[in-house]
Amino acid sequence: MVAHFSLQEELQLIRDPLNYIVTNEIDPVDEYAVATALEHAIEAVVVSPEAVTEPEVLDEYRSLLKHASSLSGANMSKLLDSITSGLQGEIDATSRDIDADEQESFATHRKTLDVYAFLVHWFVLSADKASSKSSEEAPAKPKVCDTAAKLWHDMELIYLYIQRGKGAKTVKKTTKPSTEVWSWSEHIPSTLAIICKLLRIKSHRIWMSQADRDVFINCVTRPAYHVMESEALMKDDGIKMGAYKVICLAVKWHGHAFGAQTSIMQCLQYFEHLAEPMAEVLTLLRDEFDHTQLAEGVLREISGKTFNAQDTKGPRSFSRFLVRLTDLSPKLIRKQLSLLLTHIDSESYPIRMAMIEILGALIKEIATDEEATANKEKQETRINALFDLIFDRFLDVNSYVRAKVLNTLSRLCDLQIKFPKQRQEMTTHVIAALQDKSSSVRRYAIALLTRLILTHPFGLLHGGPLNLTEWQGRYDVVKKELDEMEKGMGMRTPEMEQEGEEEGEAKDGDAAKDANAEDHHNGNEEEGEGEDEDEDEDEEMAGEDDEDEEATEADLDDAEAEGEEGGGDGSVSPQRPKKEKAKKPSAAKKEKKRPKPRKSLPIDLAGAVTEEQVFAALNAEKHVKLKLTKKYVADALAFIRQIEGAAPTLCQLLVSTSKAEVLESMEFFKTAEEYQLDCADLGIKKMLHLIWTKDNSSTGEDGKELKGIRSKLLEVYRTIYFDPVPDLEPKQQVNRIAKHMIEMTYGATLAELTSLEELMRTMMLDDQIHEDVINKLWHVYSVERDIPRCQRRGAIIILGMIAVAKKEVVSDRLDTLLRVGLGRFGKADLVLARFTCVALQRLGGSTKKVKGSLTDKSTRFPMEHPLFQKLQDAVEHHCRSTDWFGMAEQAINTIYLLGEQPDALCTALIRNLAIRVFRPKKNPSVLPQPQHDGDDVAMADGEAADEPVPDQAEADCIQEEKPDTSDSFTLSQLVFVVGHVAIKHIVYLEIVERDLKRRKDGGNQGDQGKSIKTVVEELDQVVGNAEDDIGEHIADVREREMLYGTNSILAAFGPMVVHICASPKKFKDVNLRTTATLALSKLMCVSSRFCEENLLLLFRIFETSKDATIRSNIVIALGDVAVCFNNMIDENSNHLYDGLSDKDMNVKKNTLMVLTHLILNGMIKVKGQLGEMAKCLEDQDQRISDLAKLFFTELSTKDNAIYNNLPDVISHLSVGEHAVDQETFQSTMKYIFTFVEKEKQAESIVEKLCQRFRLTDDPRQWQDIAFCLSLLPFKSERSMRKLIEGLPFYQDKLHDEDVFTRFSEILTKARSNKSANKPDSELKEFETILQEYKEKGEEDQALEKNVKKKADQAKKRASKRSRRQLKASTPEEDDEEE
Repeated sequence: MVAHFSLQEELQLIRDPLNYIVTNEIDPVDEYAVATALEHAIEAVVVSPEAVTEPEVLDEYRSLLKHASSLSGANMSKLLDSITSGLQGEIDATSRDIDADEQESFATHRKTLDVYAFLVHWFVLSADKASSKSSEEAPAKPKVCDTAAKLWHDMELIYLYIQRGKGAKTVKKTTKPSTEVWSWSEHIPSTLAIICKLLRIKSHRIWMSQADRDVFINCVTRPAYHVMESEALMKDDGIKMGAYKVICLAVKWHGHAFGAQTSIMQCLQYFEHLAEPMAEVLTLLRDEFDHTQLAEGVLREISGKTFNAQDTKGPRSFSRFLVRLTDLSPKLIRKQLSLLLTHIDSESYPIRMAMIEILGALIKEIATDEEATANKEKQETRINALFDLIFDRFLDVNSYVRAKVLNTLSRLCDLQIKFPKQRQEMTTHVIAALQDKSSSVRRYAIALLTRLILTHPFGLLHGGPLNLTEWQGRYDVVKKELDEMEKGMGMRTPEMEQEGEEEGEAKDGDAAKDANAEDHHNGNEEEGEGEDEDEDEDEEMAGEDDEDEEATEADLDDAEAEGEEGGGDGSVSPQRPKKEKAKKPSAAKKEKKRPKPRKSLPIDLAGAVTEEQVFAALNAEKHVKLKLTKKYVADALAFIRQIEGAAPTLCQLLVSTSKAEVLESMEFFKTAEEYQLDCADLGIKKMLHLIWTKDNSSTGEDGKELKGIRSKLLEVYRTIYFDPVPDLEPKQQVNRIAKHMIEMTYGATLAELTSLEELMRTMMLDDQIHEDVINKLWHVYSVERDIPRCQRRGAIIILGMIAVAKKEVVSDRLDTLLRVGLGRFGKADLVLARFTCVALQRLGGSTKKVKGSLTDKSTRFPMEHPLFQKLQDAVEHHCRSTDWFGMAEQAINTIYLLGEQPDALCTALIRNLAIRVFRPKKNPSVLPQPQHDGDDVAMADGEAADEPVPDQAEADCIQEEKPDTSDSFTLSQLVFVVGHVAIKHIVYLEIVERDLKRRKDGGNQGDQGKSIKTVVEELDQVVGNAEDDIGEHIADVREREMLYGTNSILAAFGPMVVHICASPKKFKDVNLRTTATLALSKLMCVSSRFCEENLLLLFRIFETSKDATIRSNIVIALGDVAVCFNNMIDENSNHLYDGLSDKDMNVKKNTLMVLTHLILNGMIKVKGQLGEMAKCLEDQDQRISDLAKLFFTELSTKDNAIYNNLPDVISHLSVGEHAVDQETFQSTMKYIFTFVEKEKQAESIVEKLCQRFRLTDDPRQWQDIAFCLSLLPFKSERSMRKLIEGLPFYQDKLHDEDVFTRFSEILTKARSNKSANKPDSELKEFETILQEYKEKGEEDQALEKNVKKKADQAKKRASKRSRRQLKASTPEEDDEEE
């Protein structure tokens, strides 16, 4: 036996294994020596496990372990088997001696177990290196020494089999070929198992000293901790549970709690992957070993720990540990919560996030704990306190913590318990979080708001819908009934009953009410009692399915019955109230019988008292029921109003730059629509514009791939409007879908209709619109009976949209379009006719024109087609409604799009309208024509509608009105047609030019009509074959022939239009002036000559007109003119900028849009007027402000556009007649300077702004320049150097407090951007200089004020002296005169 073996010392020495001294060390290079030593050690241990304490054997083991990295896999297996086999034998022998109480052998066992614990400890520490080495070795042929070793090993196996009877198992584990790759992970479970067996002995009997015992236990448990440090090994469940049990056994039976606590804290600090396993260890220790002291000690130590904000790894590990432990053992956390709450304000945000999750888990645990439920008041107090702590974190400075609060609350919403008292406050905080500056917080807030709707507790009585109107009606009914009951109960107060005069009335009333109560008891016992239980909002009603179903059915259909019966908000199960009702009268009888002194009238008296008690009980229960119902409905109303109030913010988030926010907002409005919230319509209309979004795959913060916005929009609309509803017949499904499609057009703006068209086109291309739905739309459009105009209009609008994707939708029903839209229905409803023309335009096809392409796949019809006659009749139809202009515009568009010879038909149109205007007026007696304003009103009955409209109806209207007004409207129609034909003919000439070029290239693909053929033949005789000649000739026709040619009908009306526009005093009719101005603008787009002649006239009208519509039209027209002749507009762009200061918001908005288009497309150059655009950034109208921000965002993508114009913008807004107030200036500059990102640009701006200081003496400009300087980033030293070099320019301005404050901000920003390893001496010196000049300036200012004050005083004294001298000289002069 070893003379001296100190386990503590040996453990210290093997920390440096290379310097560990072994007396008889084996050379690891000599394989034979290694094998011989190993076999000798094995043989010795096989004979007696105590042989391991012999010096020779122990040295052999220590030598092998010291050079374990050099051993082969087979030798490592033998080494491990020998150690564990010997340890197994020693454990058995020790256990037998402990049981036999043979204390003499305890010292021997102690020494032997120390040696084995040491060897196991060292083997585990060395096994990883040996395993990694052996895994790299390739199998080799067996050597002689290996064969000898195998023989020795077989012999010991036989011996073990004889001695212990366990040879079969051992043979299985140790007879592997020596060339097999050795894997340490395969041996870990058996090693941990033998350690667990070792820990089951009674160590306190062997080690009398606590210190020696602790050393032994620490030595034995260290292998388990070492194994757990490997993240790969902890993925094996067997290894993981083995390590868990080692720690638990050591803690439970061997006083390892302190050591385990220290090890756990170290593991949490340095090994992030052990956070959750350590929580599982403590849970296993509590569940299977009934030991909670270690967990409590760890929690106490964590609660006293301080986490630094800069440390991210440690706090993250501890937070995961706490969260996992809370999930597994919430009661442990509850006991130590008061200590852990110190971390709710920790500097480290991961710890604060963990505390939020812990609080949420504890709320769930308390709410579902049966023991806590027994004391409801205490339970509610605890839950309220925890919710308050969570709500306080909505104000946390870290966005991740605020997002964790929302996630935690979202999980709480999924519980069966609804927390009705906290939901109101929760909703308030969530709505406030919608405006959080962090995108992730806003996203989770939207998701939580959606979850609050999905899990709302107000569906128990009336189902799920949250329609505000319906709930308000319920509240009014309940309130009215409750008020009446309370009023009636007040009439039966004890004071009033004591009065003799009212006794009879009270009795009569009681009798009547008793009768009612009895009827109610006999007829509706289920609704008489127990209904107060229905109002216990969450707890009692959660399990009553029958009540829920009956309440849902009775909600909307039986609203009147609810008001009459009082308790009709929800039916209750018939069984429970019957039992309660049976008990109450019997109890009342017992109570009444006990004090009865007389026996003469027992039956009558008892019966009377029983009736009164029954009545009082019913009345009281009904009163409580109504009060609870009122509170229930009031809470629902408050929740609905909160959701409705958040809708505008959610609509703004629909256009957020964050894809995740947009998707969550869309999901919210989809849910809101399902629950019938009024705000859903607004959001669904708003999200329609997202159809233009390009879908790009992206990944959210949680790593999940986000769905495309466009595809999500299609899903939302399909779910709401197109998916079939259960329990509906196919015909009803079709009617429902068609109805929804038509309703989408009600009140839609032009932008909404454009987006809706793209949506319908996309869905039609995907075959998501059934043919039966299309047929239903045609049926609504063509039905002969009177229906609301909006329905017929909506049907043709949707059909026209669908036809964009599939033109057969309208081409197959062309006769219907002509009969309805351009027939009697269209003449009676001009809006219907207009949308019919739009639908007809789909006949030409929707193939997009490729720029530069000569191909034209559009379809055209001969002019003899009935379509064009119908269109001509519609335009020439006598009508005095302003809707005619919109219809005429689309009719002319249709003619030019579909006609082979549109110019001929339009010439006839203009000629006929001119004849109508200038022919002699007659006043025949005819029936007056009713005016149609386009409102959605029902038409007359079928027979009246079949009558033709009188041809002379207009004459009667003329007779009733003033002659100039009548002529003005007809003249307006003519002028409008002239202008629109001119602009459409330009497009037609481009088509002709393209056709000519295609034919010249030999690409003629078909006959394009007689007109085009004729033009081709004429041009072939004049021009050559070159495409340039064709283009020049077409341009010459447009420039000289259309408005100045002798054969052009437009040339006859050009001067007339100019005359009308130039004579506003003569032509005062608003419609005429509007159409004339519009026509003039269109004619100016035809010819540069005509444009040059009348451009100043158009600008004068723009400046002098009082009609906002005319000014808006001119602004838009100037944009078109700029496209055609940009040089003319560029020279007069100052006039165009005047629209930005217009009082009318529409004019200002249109001007901003036109300028945005022209500037960004390079059609006009910015000449110092960008300051006017910058003013719009702070406009009161949000639309204008958003458009301005969009303009500057796009302008920033142009090369140095903002940088080049920045000095002009500053000057424009800071000084002069265009200057704005200082607050507006600062907010505007703050936005614009965000686009100055290049460091070189910032350096140049610093230099330019510093030089501006010397050019002005105005303090306001000093402050503005200093503010602009403070907005620059100052990321480089060159920027600061430029600022320091410019000191002479602003040193005398530093006395101004505002200027000095801005320079102080610049210094702070420069210090924050400066590297930590660079000296700060230059900045400190600059700061000192600034301070000196500030003080010097203040002294100079004080001196200047003092001098000025003295000068003023001297001046006053001089004036007084002069006045005195004047007074003194005046008497002397008087005396001389005398």
